[in-house]
This record gives sequence, C-alpha cells and structure tokens, in this order.
Amino acid sequence: MTDLAIDDRARRVAEALDRLGLSSRKDQLAGALSGGWKQRLALAACLLHDPRLLLLDEPTAGVDPKARRDFWDEIHRLAADGITVLVSTHYMDEAERCHELAYIAYGRLLARGTVQQVIESAGLVTWAVAGNRLVEAGHRLREAEGIRTVAPFGATLHVSGDSEEAIRHALDTLDRPDLSAQPIEPSLEDVFIALMQDAQDNFAPVATP
Repeated sequence: MTDLAIDDRARRVAEALDRLGLSSRKDQLAGALSGGWKQRLALAACLLHDPRLLLLDEPTAGVDPKARRDFWDEIHRLAADGITVLVSTHYMDEAERCHELAYIAYGRLLARGTVQQVIESAGLVTWAVAGNRLVEAGHRLREAEGIRTVAPFGATLHVSGDSEEAIRHALDTLDRPDLSAQPIEPSLEDVFIALMQDAQDNFAPVATP
C-alpha cells in the first residue's frame, strides 16, 4: 500500500489555510462554515499532498457569486503553478473561464477545444430578437424548419439555426413588423443546448417494430 503520510504536516496545513484565506477561521468548526468557505476548506485539504492533478466536481455549486469568483481565481493560480485542474460544471459562464473545454453527453464526447474553437466548430448561426410578446414569438419560432434552439436572454431571444436563411424565413413567417433582429455570435450555452439536442440518449427506450 502506498504511504500517504504527509511530512511536516503542521506547516503544510498552515500554508494551505493561508493560501485559501482560511487562517482566521482555523478554530471554527467546519460544519459552521458557509457553503463558499466549505468549498475553500475542501480545496485546501486537496492541496496538502502537493498534487499535480486536481479533479473538481462542480466545486462552486450553491455558493454566492463573489465566492465563485474567488474560487476560480484560486483555480487559475493553481494552473499557473503547473497543476492540471479538471473541473466539471453545468454553468456555461464557468466553462468560459477554462483554458480548454470538453462537452460530454451520455458518455460521448461532443466537442473539445478552446471556447472559440467549440463555438466555431458547432456551425451554429444565432440572431438576437427583440420586441413585444417574445414568449409568443418564441413558441412559433421553435416550430419553424431549420431552427435549432430558441432561448430567452434578458429582454431578447437567442434564435439559433442552421443558416441565416432559415432564421430569416422563420422570422418572415411570423409577420411581426414590431420585432427587430440582428446576428450575434452564439454563446457557449447556445452551442451546448444545440449539441445536447443532437446527442442520442443511450438510456432512452428503443422503439420496437
């Protein structure tokens, strides 16, 4: 069995606590910490053995925005120190913080590369649509041929399709002169949803003849 004993344990613990900003809370019970501080404590424990690889499964789930940003700042510092950090997340704004992405669905790799590479490889065309009664417009656009995804983004809809012609035709069929539309770069979320729609669920029931 491999010996996992830590040399100079007290020093390593103090350094890990200091690195994650936990020194002032070293006498506090872990169960009394907030979600963000618990995540920091878990990361500090992972660093005690000077790992070269860290596997973090949704490390910022349930923490506030500031704690999320602080945690990601630390992840980038670890990467700058030469540690490889593999993070799983369902948040596309977090995925944008990574040097390289891999989309996996139902055990299959759908896309891999930098943020820009993943967006470009999807071949998705996206327009932002603004105007009144967007919920109604969204329902009709989802049924149009060549439209892949329709999703609300603030006061607009992100309409993604196979081509500009498909999106133009779909908007024309609405006969809604009050709507305005312009092409935009697809977001990572637009790409992710489109890829997920094309992925085959290997747990779905198989139709029998």
